[in-house]
Amino acid sequence: MPRDTLRRSGPAVVIAAASLFAALSVGSAWVVARHLREDARETSRLFGRVFGGLNDPSPDAATEALFDVAAQVRAFRIPIVVTDSAGRVTAMENAPPAAARDPERLRAWIAELDAVNPPIIEPGIGTVHYGTLPITRRLTTLAVLEAFVLISLVGLAVWAYRERLGAVRDRLWVGMARESAHQLGTPLMSLTGWVARLRERPDTPGTEIVEHLQADVERLERVARRFERIGRPPRREPVGLGAAAERVVAYFQPRLPTRSNAVTLHLAAAGAGPTILGDPVLIEWALEAIVKNAVDALSGRGGRVEVRVEATGAIARVDVTDDGPGIPAGRRSRVFEPGESSKPGGWGLGLPLARRIVVQQHRGRLHYQPGHPGSRFVLEFPLEPGSSP
Repeated sequence: MPRDTLRRSGPAVVIAAASLFAALSVGSAWVVARHLREDARETSRLFGRVFGGLNDPSPDAATEALFDVAAQVRAFRIPIVVTDSAGRVTAMENAPPAAARDPERLRAWIAELDAVNPPIIEPGIGTVHYGTLPITRRLTTLAVLEAFVLISLVGLAVWAYRERLGAVRDRLWVGMARESAHQLGTPLMSLTGWVARLRERPDTPGTEIVEHLQADVERLERVARRFERIGRPPRREPVGLGAAAERVVAYFQPRLPTRSNAVTLHLAAAGAGPTILGDPVLIEWALEAIVKNAVDALSGRGGRVEVRVEATGAIARVDVTDDGPGIPAGRRSRVFEPGESSKPGGWGLGLPLARRIVVQQHRGRLHYQPGHPGSRFVLEFPLEPGSSP
């Protein structure tokens, strides 16, 4: 069976095994309860006959009670052997036919009984060797089967978990490669366009395109620094959230659709602050991922995206809101999971990456709030000690 098919069928197999284990558990509990009820009824009946015979003044009552005990032992099918002090068999019930005919097999069978239950020595009667009820053997078999199913279930769960991790890891690697290509593609395409223009118009003054070339080169440098930061401890230096948001907005504004289904992007920030301690490259990357998610939500319909930077108490906050269709209620709990994307061909890495940067590397918070209409993503960072909101 192909590996992808195994990954898809893994949860179904685990559910089937869990259902089987639950059915076995319920079945075994029902069998035990039924047997205990029957055993209590038969034992009570036996005790009643014995006590009745002992209290009966007639001479044959005690004898009949003993016969009842023997009959009950046969009904219970308890394997039992009574031997005297010399080891001779004086009574025997429910013995295997072969043991009853062969003294050697009989001795071996008695040894088996003693291995299961220690013999009972009764003065004046002898030694009582006894085994277990047949129901005990059936319950033991059921317990072994349950243990096997449970071990299989644990093994399947571990396998499914590892396969799930492998699938997510593979998807992350492919998604990261696509993210790298996407981020590098935009400035490379721009550089290619400027090179083509220079070839078509060799007399173009350098001052006309040098700023555009410089911007594309700086963009390539920022992308390279971003991927260099992955897996390394974040830097701890003062970062003005207002300035970082301004750079992100300035990057997106020339690239927004302005004719059909126009998208507008606005920034509300009071200067370069508030100031936090962190890695400016990673923080800008997180802001860019959130803004890009808002812009993509308006693709094909147009709308407005607003980025607002402010500080309250000891918290610096960036709100990114849009008036798009919002996120369906069924997907909101998974919006920050890797691979969760509603866009055709999307890899669902932007929001998980932003949350990792904000939460794990900067001890902040990133959460989603549904708008009316649209969506709102809130990034919160602790302010730099000693800085004013």
